[in-house]
Amino acid sequence: MQNPTEILKKYWQHDSFRTPQDEIIKTILDGKDALAIMPTGGGKSICFQVPALLMDGICLVISPLIALMKNQIDNLQQRNIKAIALTGSFSVDEINDLLDNCQYGNYKFLYLSPERLQNDWILARIKNLPINLIAIDEAHCVSQWGHDFRPAYLKISSLKADFPSVPFLALTATANKRVKNEIIKELNLDHPIIFEKSFARENLAYIVIETEDKFNKMMQILKKNPQSSIVYVRNRKSCIDISQQLNSHDISATYYHGGLSDKDKQKNMQLWISDALQVMVATNAFGMGIDKPNVKTVIHIQLPDNMENYYQEAGRAGRDGNKAYAVLLTHQSDIIRAKKQFIDVLPDKIFLTEMYIKLCNFLQIAYGEGIYEDFQFNINQFCVRYNFPVLKTYNALQFLDRQGVLSINQQYSEKISLQFIIDSKELLRYMSLNPNDEVVILTILRLYPGIYDTKTAINLSLISKKSNVDEAKILLILQKLNDKEIIEYNAKSNDATIIFNEIREDKLTINRVSKHLENQNKLKTEQLDNVLQYVNNHQNCRTNIILEYFDEKPTTNCGICSNCLTIIKTTKPDNALHEKIIALLKIQDLDSREIEKLLKINNQNLIFALKNLLDKNQIQVLNNNKYSLYKH
Repeated sequence: MQNPTEILKKYWQHDSFRTPQDEIIKTILDGKDALAIMPTGGGKSICFQVPALLMDGICLVISPLIALMKNQIDNLQQRNIKAIALTGSFSVDEINDLLDNCQYGNYKFLYLSPERLQNDWILARIKNLPINLIAIDEAHCVSQWGHDFRPAYLKISSLKADFPSVPFLALTATANKRVKNEIIKELNLDHPIIFEKSFARENLAYIVIETEDKFNKMMQILKKNPQSSIVYVRNRKSCIDISQQLNSHDISATYYHGGLSDKDKQKNMQLWISDALQVMVATNAFGMGIDKPNVKTVIHIQLPDNMENYYQEAGRAGRDGNKAYAVLLTHQSDIIRAKKQFIDVLPDKIFLTEMYIKLCNFLQIAYGEGIYEDFQFNINQFCVRYNFPVLKTYNALQFLDRQGVLSINQQYSEKISLQFIIDSKELLRYMSLNPNDEVVILTILRLYPGIYDTKTAINLSLISKKSNVDEAKILLILQKLNDKEIIEYNAKSNDATIIFNEIREDKLTINRVSKHLENQNKLKTEQLDNVLQYVNNHQNCRTNIILEYFDEKPTTNCGICSNCLTIIKTTKPDNALHEKIIALLKIQDLDSREIEKLLKINNQNLIFALKNLLDKNQIQVLNNNKYSLYKH
């Protein structure tokens, strides 16, 4: 039998695990439950993928994030590991076929959302699978005190009765003490071994800068640090605008948001991943499953809505261990703007009820129907028709998604249908006069022979591939043909797919879930208050503020955040201490802890002294992180 390190080497080409991956894997192989709280980029997926490959049977992975499921499935399949996910609007027969594959097809991983477990027949099928491990990703979702509570997570504990000898592994990147205790209780974990990796990032400098001109300050930072960077913004329009502005100032940039097509997402991502472009300007839709180690700078130009999201997004910098920067740019007006963005747009029960009923009417769902149906949906069209505020509507939809009433898959698509309405002789005459359009028209006619008889849906990317003409140019040609009344042309844009997980019951549905709405709104307010406290605290080490938020007791200041650097600049040099440090380094090279122990001084004074000596070129840092006298 292979051991965990051999599996890691075989499939991931790594020679060793990060701490505490190996200990978690051993716990699972010993058949014990575990709770792993590991910061973003800590390699959580390895902790269940490796032991699952070492055991007979299939690993059940429960996750609320469709994008992350797809990312992990793709990664596993690239390694010739058989994995499958119950995502999308599969029919009953299709789901049965997929579960048959799991039972008889030697699959090693089955991914699904917690809402799928609410379907009794799916649960019955899963009970007959040879499950070897149950991994619960984003486990904080089980806690009403977590930042993304989903009631469907409360159903997961029922699997304990069906798989009493199967180990459970709960994973999350962010959980304070209260959330951690609730995860253990609500998932019914059996005396779990708890693994907590420190939230401290010694190489990451947390910087808060108040500025009147955020864009100018952002450009200064990106030009000073021309390595790979991410700029987080609040909306899609800002993505495009800021990306264009950066490019116009000779800073290469692209953008990423939930409204892009898969093709554009992949194209923009690849340009950034390959370092062909410096900056990715993105909404928080960007980041799941992204592991680019050489990101030097992450800049937020607007306040985040909670510390959990900020920590994860900022933590995408410096995963290679080199010094990196997490910069938050602020302005006095941000507090008012943030309250309008995050608090004033929270839906109450009255709005939620009205929005849900109008949504069902908009999608033409009759009372008592709609379950497991999926619908193309454009939120802007919906809001315009009913005069709803977009952000409040979006938050209401997200709330219903978390409650399991419906599922939203945000994915841009444009459905195009057309029909030729002039006779063939006239069309031939047009092509002879417009030879640049001929190849596109002929390609469409070859691909869709019935397009003269009826309006036909067309595949733009297929036409582009067959004609070797860019999609944007094809759209211009189609618009021109439509204007000249050669074709009838309709393009309908959608930015989401909505799947209803239960029948329409109007007020009965909302009354059942609205009890969680007040708690959610209260929690959102508390979370924004914590962000404001972080921003407005100019005295304490910023790393320590974050550690304390996650109930981790700091032992020393980081020495590299904006608050620590301010204190260092305003502290008078201690010449006597300088001389003592130099005397020690004349004897041998030492690291900071060794110096601290020998001189019996507090760490903060030592950080100030070492910084001053480095600035004066009296000492230097070696590759092994030890200090030595400066060699001229």
